Amino acid sequence: MPTSTTKITISLSLVLSVALSVRFVSAQAPQSPVACATCGPGCVNPCLPPIQGVDCAQGTGCGEVHWNAWGPIPWQAFGHGEYAGVARLPHVPEYRLRVDDEIEFVYRLKRDEVNRPYLLDVGDEIQIESLIDEKLNRKVMVQPDGTVDLLLLGPVRVIRRTGEQIRDDLNEKYKKFYRITDINVTRITTQAKANDLLQSVNNRFFSGGQGKRVRVTPEGTISLPSIGVVPAQGLTLEELGREVMERYTLVADGLEMTPILATRAARFVYVTGEVKNPGRYEMVAPTTALQALTLAGGRVNGGNMREIVVFRRGEDWRLLATKLDLNGAWNGERPIPSDEIWLRDSDVVAVPRMPIRRLDDLIELYMTRGVYSAFPISFFYNLSGTSGVAVAPSTH
Repeated sequence: MPTSTTKITISLSLVLSVALSVRFVSAQAPQSPVACATCGPGCVNPCLPPIQGVDCAQGTGCGEVHWNAWGPIPWQAFGHGEYAGVARLPHVPEYRLRVDDEIEFVYRLKRDEVNRPYLLDVGDEIQIESLIDEKLNRKVMVQPDGTVDLLLLGPVRVIRRTGEQIRDDLNEKYKKFYRITDINVTRITTQAKANDLLQSVNNRFFSGGQGKRVRVTPEGTISLPSIGVVPAQGLTLEELGREVMERYTLVADGLEMTPILATRAARFVYVTGEVKNPGRYEMVAPTTALQALTLAGGRVNGGNMREIVVFRRGEDWRLLATKLDLNGAWNGERPIPSDEIWLRDSDVVAVPRMPIRRLDDLIELYMTRGVYSAFPISFFYNLSGTSGVAVAPSTH
């Protein structure tokens, strides 16, 4: 039978052998401190220990994944720089404009070649020259009535005509006064309307460039120079750009316009009930129910996290409602709660009171503010074993 001294000797020998074997294994596969130190963003760091946890992808489609599915998860695949996170998917497949969106329209005068002759418009300037009589030479501007004033002829209509058509017409008209006519027409300034429009949206002293920022009004429209009110509610930026360009084509030629969504209308979620800071909170990014409760400071004692109600308005303004059970997630018992849903603009998240809290409030209301407030009653008990009920005297 081994003695205690023998047991201690065997234990020390066992510890020493284990230590030597660990040292031998470590010597066989040493870790490189250089590799640990030089692993930068984007590389898999071999020095990081595997993170254990629960992944929703581990489920079988038959309910939630619970903590018993604990195992290695792709939690920290990179080195430093992990805080940046991965690129998320688009929030919505197609964004449509809504009230209070701010749109910036960038204007540009096109320099592209067109396959049709240019037609003069109001504000354009032309040069009239004659080799027969220098008195006919003059530079004139197309007036609002579409005419130019010329010597001997007076007002001559030139709007919506090419330079060649005006030249032929003037040579024919001046035959009344000259046996030989040699009138030439040269365009000096064109696209006057487009240039005037660019001047009206010139922001070089403010944000810079040729642009105009507008806000979608409560009636779902925007207002732009020269074309006035344009419907915008429910349109995409591409659809709005086509609508505006078609209207500007009727006003000025050679103009290009690009709409840019400058500022989105604010999105709000309303959190009420048994939370620390009920109120309205802006959603600057996709927001879940738990995140909304966090914005409101979390629940107070007595808040029922098993029956959270979310109210939502449909496209036709009908009211929808659902119930969420986030108690397990709030207490760390459910790692992948199926009730953690995404919220939408104007959703109302209501945290009701627990049944015991409602009962307590009912008793307080009945006992302190109900019938006993009109007829105060006091109970007494003394050491002799007698007790009774006393009604307080009326003060009236």
